[in-house]
Amino acid sequence: MTSPAAASRAHPPGREAADSRGVSLAHLPLHWRVFAGNAAVLGVAVLVLAVTPARVTVPTRLDEAVVLVGGITAILLTNLVLLRHAFAPLARLTELMRRVEPLEPGQRIPVYGDEAEVVELTRAFNEMLDRLEEERRDSVRRSLEAQEGERRRVAQELHDEVGQMLTAIVLRLNGLERRSPRGLRADLAEAREDARASLEDVRRIAQRLRPEALEDLGLTSALEGLCGRVADRGGIRVRTRLDVDLSQVTPEMELVVYRVAQEALTNTLRHAEASEALVELSGEADALTLRVVDDGRGVDGAAPGAGIQGMRERALLVNGRLAIRRLDRGTEVRLRLPREDHA
Repeated sequence: MTSPAAASRAHPPGREAADSRGVSLAHLPLHWRVFAGNAAVLGVAVLVLAVTPARVTVPTRLDEAVVLVGGITAILLTNLVLLRHAFAPLARLTELMRRVEPLEPGQRIPVYGDEAEVVELTRAFNEMLDRLEEERRDSVRRSLEAQEGERRRVAQELHDEVGQMLTAIVLRLNGLERRSPRGLRADLAEAREDARASLEDVRRIAQRLRPEALEDLGLTSALEGLCGRVADRGGIRVRTRLDVDLSQVTPEMELVVYRVAQEALTNTLRHAEASEALVELSGEADALTLRVVDDGRGVDGAAPGAGIQGMRERALLVNGRLAIRRLDRGTEVRLRLPREDHA
């Protein structure tokens, strides 16, 4: 699929029309255009002095001084107008450059006009954005792959080592409770329940680190399970709307959607003081959209933390766009991902 920058390089607006007119002043380098403007102003000034009866005497009379000041002022103002006109395309280009958001991929500056410097600078800037986005995407991909690998390793160790050890402790305490004197049974039962609770905590942590349901049952079931666990742990109501066509959605996109929903719900539990949340997954012909909405206190204007930055980087990985906005009551996290054939 042709990138916006490539399309602009192939068909820069205004360039073909200028080429059909042949070489014009706009095709000259910028310094030559400035020189030509200044030369024209000075030439006109010399011509005016040559054809008019104006004279300057020593000492200069008042009327001659007025003429000199007026002439210099007219020359300077004319030169200022010409310079502003020559540099106006660069000022517009600078303004457009400031609007480009690095974490929102795909934004490109339109190539317009027939000023050679502006056209070349715009194309070079768009090419630079192409390279930066590709390099950042590769860097994020490597980082997240390493992160997911480490998550799987830690989850496996928790399940196989810590989980089995706690299971053995629970069984041993259960046996000791049955064989112990009546006076010790209450203490052993309490220790057994503490070990059982720790075992459940380890299983929950391992489950958060490695979403097995995502691999085994798919995105919809994984999100349902995630919302159920959040509701049980946080004591809030979590509603879901997940009736969506997941065709043309890659495993990488599913993982991004799951992790963004997980982080958004975690933020809701930690910071929002909400009583209800909604997780909605909707689809269009060209995109998949995730919405996580809560009825909490909303975004308080603080600087984005590591969690929000991580969500933005995951969205960047699959050419998605993440938006976080405050509602009348609560916060909305919206992730929009282009489907595979529209990426």
